Amino acid sequence: QVQLVESGGGLVQAGDSLRLSCAASGRTFSRYTMGWFRQAPGKEREFVAAISWLGIRTWYADSVKGRFTVSRDNAKYTVYLQMNSLEPEDTAVYYCAAAREISTTTAEEYDYWGQGTQVTVSS
Repeated sequence: QVQLVESGGGLVQAGDSLRLSCAASGRTFSRYTMGWFRQAPGKEREFVAAISWLGIRTWYADSVKGRFTVSRDNAKYTVYLQMNSLEPEDTAVYYCAAAREISTTTAEEYDYWGQGTQVTVSS
């Protein structure tokens, strides 16, 4: 069982930066691919970024490539999402998720989810 708690969301202006954190419980955190997803009002949940167990591989949605960076600190049981050059289109609830022992960007393959943190970008 893994519990995930996101933090770091807020209201910012276009062009600003935010860093989201996801704190995980559970002794096998390093065995999970960690992903970030987001859901905007009236839209479906979409993949944002993911990082492999040891942080060697990362994946990004085309819409955030070059602006967002995912990282993890297995010693701290935490995964991060650094978001730069934020745009109003990035406004959404951001969710952290964990997938055990598989590398995936598909939401349905993630086993555990956090409650989400709101990110609002004003123009």
